Amino acid sequence: MVKKLFTILFLLFVISAFGQRDSLRLGEKYADDQLYIGLTYNQFFNQPAQIGGTGFSYGFFGGFIKDIPVTGKGNISVGIGVGYGFDTFNHGLKVSETNTGFDFSVDNTITANKLSIHTIEFPLELRWRTSTAKKYKFWRIYTGIKIGYNLSNTFTYKSGSNTFKFNNIPNFRSWQYGITTSIGYDAFNAHVYYGLTSIFENAFIQNAPINTKILKIGLMFYIL
Repeated sequence: MVKKLFTILFLLFVISAFGQRDSLRLGEKYADDQLYIGLTYNQFFNQPAQIGGTGFSYGFFGGFIKDIPVTGKGNISVGIGVGYGFDTFNHGLKVSETNTGFDFSVDNTITANKLSIHTIEFPLELRWRTSTAKKYKFWRIYTGIKIGYNLSNTFTYKSGSNTFKFNNIPNFRSWQYGITTSIGYDAFNAHVYYGLTSIFENAFIQNAPINTKILKIGLMFYIL
């Protein structure tokens, strides 16, 4: 599934690249189709009090955004895109399988407790920039929402000499979304994703709901 997704994204990259070159010949009103990649430092927030902080966690993402100008000069636009994201978290939540489903608890004796997530992403942005049809280096502020559909989630940890692994648990929320902001100059931009939805549904620890959300802070690079 992931290989097929990469193939589709690569084809979209090529189409977008040629589309942008043509658009720059149309005059002052232009469409700035952009390919992007990014790296983030990830943290969980809004966690139950019993769970400790998140260890070093990271993510990367990439995709393309179709730029739709809403002004004659093209410096204000709406962006609609599709992409792929991978995130990994070192966390303090123990996942166990029972006869009735999955149980969540805290166990300080386990090690290498990780969550890996593969996501197909759909960004929607309102974009402001200082560019023109012939100016390729410019300031930008892009803000909007990013909707994600979970392709897979994997929880792994070690307890003694045993390794436990759980794939695609049903309590992991399939659709998630959050606010995004990218601010920068030329190819280099600071990027923030602030999750608005919990990553779990119908998940409890000691009868309290688990409302864990995701915060990502990193760099976003625009290639075209």
